[in-house]
Amino acid sequence: MQNFELSVLDLAPVKQGKTIHDTFQESLSLANHAENLDYKRFWLAEHHNMESIASSATSVLIGFIANGTKKIRVGSGGIMLPNHSSLVIAEQFGTLESLFPGRIDLGLGRAPGTDGLTAQALGRNPAIINEQFPRQILELQKYFSKENSNALVRAIPGEGLDIPIYVLGSSTDSAWLAAELGLPYAFAGHFAPEQMEMAFKIYREHFEPSKYLDKPYILACVNGIAAETSEEAHRISTTLFQTFINIIRNDRKPFSPPVDDMDDIWSPMEKTMVLQKLRFTFIGNQEEIAEKLKSFQEKYNVNELIITSHIFDHQKRLDSYEIIKKAKNSLV
Repeated sequence: MQNFELSVLDLAPVKQGKTIHDTFQESLSLANHAENLDYKRFWLAEHHNMESIASSATSVLIGFIANGTKKIRVGSGGIMLPNHSSLVIAEQFGTLESLFPGRIDLGLGRAPGTDGLTAQALGRNPAIINEQFPRQILELQKYFSKENSNALVRAIPGEGLDIPIYVLGSSTDSAWLAAELGLPYAFAGHFAPEQMEMAFKIYREHFEPSKYLDKPYILACVNGIAAETSEEAHRISTTLFQTFINIIRNDRKPFSPPVDDMDDIWSPMEKTMVLQKLRFTFIGNQEEIAEKLKSFQEKYNVNELIITSHIFDHQKRLDSYEIIKKAKNSLV
């Protein structure tokens, strides 16, 4: 089992009874906590038209988090690139990298991060996404290159800056692309576990070394909910379960506090659907989390695990990341 890094994915979750200002302050608090615990990076994900998620203006929020921290890498996990002009993203991340040198990551996905109607409002053309996404990545690489200095269209700031690009995916499509481009690959195992194993196999077997990366680099995102006792961890995990029930029911209300019995909320069919989607969810005390991390890594052998944690109580969320870090350190 190879050693692996730990990082954080934050969706800026909006909780019942809290304001969006509260949400952003809690995200900053979590980033500071993760930095103190030596997590490698803190990523934010682009979503739209959801009362429960406040990370729609992802680049702005990255700037806020980077400004409030000192050393942890901060970036997108990810920017949904077909929602945007490549030039605008190059300028935004060029600005971020100029403000916070050596600390900015640019993770890119092709999904809309929202529903179909909102995707239309964002100006997406679904007929050309699979063609547009690879082309836009190449455009970004061009805008970031020093060689673009003589072009008629330039990214200022952005040009000549070393901003790492990561390809994100929740199916095998982006695994082929990341391998072809020789870029690091991050998989959304926290909500789309079905094709993760095959995606990793494709990426490793077809990886082509590039000037950006000489060998495959895999990041896997999973759910992590840890507490002092197993019973408490399972109780606070009901916020995550309710969140996925709300997705199934198309109810985008803010995150709910934990409950004592999920059987009062979900139907047997909903329970099956949620547990399938949350297959890569590590719940338990420190010893149980360590065993689950070890089992996962022995099977998938990733370079980095990105932990996302939907816990209603902010202090318990901070505690969870600390317990997970201790569990990981106990494996080394």
